[in-house]
Amino acid sequence: MRRLLLLVGAIVLVDTMFFAALTPLLPHYVHELGLGKAGAGVLQAMYPAGALLAGVPSGMAAARFGVKPTVLTGLSLLALTTVAFGLADSMWTLDLARFLQGVSSAFSWTGGLAWLVAAAPAGSRGRLIGSAFGAAIAGALFGPVLGAVASFTGTGPAFGTVAGLAVVLAAAAAGTPAAAPEQPQPIRQLFEAVLRDRRIQVGIWLCLIPALLFGTLSVLAPLRLSALGWGAAAVGATYLVSAGLEAGWAPVLGRLSDRHGRMGPLRAALASSALVAILLPWPTSPWLLALLVVAGGFAFGSFWTPAMSMVTDAADARGLDYGYAFALVNLAWAPGQAGGSAIGGALASATSDAVSYLGLAAICLLTLTALSRYRETAAPLAAER
Repeated sequence: MRRLLLLVGAIVLVDTMFFAALTPLLPHYVHELGLGKAGAGVLQAMYPAGALLAGVPSGMAAARFGVKPTVLTGLSLLALTTVAFGLADSMWTLDLARFLQGVSSAFSWTGGLAWLVAAAPAGSRGRLIGSAFGAAIAGALFGPVLGAVASFTGTGPAFGTVAGLAVVLAAAAAGTPAAAPEQPQPIRQLFEAVLRDRRIQVGIWLCLIPALLFGTLSVLAPLRLSALGWGAAAVGATYLVSAGLEAGWAPVLGRLSDRHGRMGPLRAALASSALVAILLPWPTSPWLLALLVVAGGFAFGSFWTPAMSMVTDAADARGLDYGYAFALVNLAWAPGQAGGSAIGGALASATSDAVSYLGLAAICLLTLTALSRYRETAAPLAAER
């Protein structure tokens, strides 16, 4: 189990490292290619757009062909597209490479996390998802550092290193045993689960909200910090601190949700995220804004582990393949991240950053109100005793 956790953790770490590497480079691309906030938002949105397109196909691949072939497909495509992104020198080539990286991410995440959860001991799903997600956040931690390095060395050499890591991980995954699907499930079971299971519906929505929050923050915060006088290294350092706190918190949150239930941490995430979103538009000091970015990463990131655990709990109860469960997570994350990046950037460009952030705060508060009477909070460990 430990070997598999290390493998899956490394896969999601490399994937998110490259995803997060774009953040400190956004001001560079805005300057070099003449992008505004809307153009920067589109570039950020291409990755989740690719993940959205590949969400259902990745789940079908895991359910029909197995988790290992799904992971190998994702890692192979990641290696190719990362090299292409590093060498791209025009807006359309950057957008296309970023889109295909999102496709690769859907296959890597769906296959890897389904592989891990299928092998998880009873009552430890949240802990293992939290540990893997902690590794993913560690990738987000190193991503801005990679982006800052790329701003000095050039994107080709820096991103070529990521491609090499993807090849090494593909070789490791090929040598790791994985069970093949005993009886592939038809795709209709996925759609039936979404339409009929309230826990899945709530879990999907609670995976979409942090994606909206992070998508907007990833566009507006770096540009605002740049406007206040900070360069790529300082922006990268801000996200480094934020991701470090989030990475350390994710496994702890997983254990708490296993022992005490999923909804308590999710309600706290909604309340704290609303507060941070209300405060984000106003600082005129880069240090104060950086502090709020760090707080936002902690608050927004507190959704993921309990929300994903909620979806897999419901999938387990319905006998739904875990590949489909994590395909649903991708389908929630992708439009949220793309919408937060593209719509949040365009709305801020047309009006102000405050409009985007306050709209997100309203979504959090309305959701918190709607879930005030939601009582499905049984803790898996407690239920087994």
